[in-house]
Amino acid sequence: MAAAVRINLLPHREQKRQARQRQFISLAISLAVLGLGIVALVHGLLNAQIENQRSRNQLLKTEIAKLDEQIKEIDRLRDQIQAVLARKQVVETLQANRSEAVHLLDQLVRQLPDGIYLKSVKQVGAKVTISGYAQSNARVSTLMRNIESSPWLGNPELVEIKLVPAPGVPPARGLTINEFILNFMVKRAAPTESVAPAKAAAPAKAAAPAKAAPAAAPPAKVKASLPASKRVA
Repeated sequence: MAAAVRINLLPHREQKRQARQRQFISLAISLAVLGLGIVALVHGLLNAQIENQRSRNQLLKTEIAKLDEQIKEIDRLRDQIQAVLARKQVVETLQANRSEAVHLLDQLVRQLPDGIYLKSVKQVGAKVTISGYAQSNARVSTLMRNIESSPWLGNPELVEIKLVPAPGVPPARGLTINEFILNFMVKRAAPTESVAPAKAAAPAKAAAPAKAAPAAAPPAKVKASLPASKRVA
């Protein structure tokens, strides 16, 4: 008996092609959905990281602002400390030098040799300028040596010395006297030795020995006129 021949008259090839198309479309849709999901997930993660970084940046800005305020406060405190230290320095300087005028006048009395009479004393800071009359140049040199050896005075500098008519004496008599201007410095730091100077150490004092000022004519008198009996040698 001969085998039966079966003939498929249905469009099977078309059906297979359509099945493959449906399968491809389904796969494409699945991949698209999966891609969209991945993109959404990555976008969400990036947004989360961005927000986290923004919050951290905001926190840093807040902390930086606090630090800036603290730095400003520290600067204000530093300025206040410097001002307090400056005032403290001024107070200490005034405290250390409050008796400076007393020592200055005392040393002028002690260091002034015979034959010298002062007519003015002017102090600017630590610099003192004195002017007066001297019977000779040697007595001015003696005064400068005494100032140099003083524990409170120093750096004597002769500005000017010249012969002038003796004050209060008629010009017809032709009497002259040495007028001088002398600068020296006051030592701000208190000396360790005694205030009284060691006059015995000064050389060549025999011609003009130093002594205390005479009672009749105080040597440290400022802007005082010379007595007639004291104006000439």
